[in-house]
Amino acid sequence: MQRLLSEGGVRLELTSPLTIDAGETVERRIERLISENPVIIFSRSSCYMCHVMRKLLTAIGVHPTVIELEEDEVGALAAQDSEGGGGGAPAVFIGGSRVGGLESLMALHLSGNLVPRLIQDKRFEDAKLVIAALKHEGISVIGAAGFCWGGEKK
Repeated sequence: MQRLLSEGGVRLELTSPLTIDAGETVERRIERLISENPVIIFSRSSCYMCHVMRKLLTAIGVHPTVIELEEDEVGALAAQDSEGGGGGAPAVFIGGSRVGGLESLMALHLSGNLVPRLIQDKRFEDAKLVIAALKHEGISVIGAAGFCWGGEKK
């Protein structure tokens, strides 16, 4: 879905509207939300680590869906932990796969692997076009900050 901005630009909305089904189990709702949203953060209320994760992702142009879980729902998040890393909150999922908490997200970012991981998801086709154009120009190190893309030639 596209939304026109007041300055004449276009912003892509990558998330679908959140739906609630009263008959849905907590585990099934979490599973569905992970599959419906390209980047989603599950948090406890007033979690500073969630705030930092959201700020980091927003700084590179990604606007994650953030879901605050009640204390009794946090345990259901562990069912989505396929790597056995603890399964607590906060937790970020990219393209349906668990990245982990703040430490894991920061490690992915600092290693230069966050943007490539984000664009592996088919919902980020626009970013793939920008990266392909930059690589065609001989730029091999690519990063993003908001809507600004850049890199350096090697």
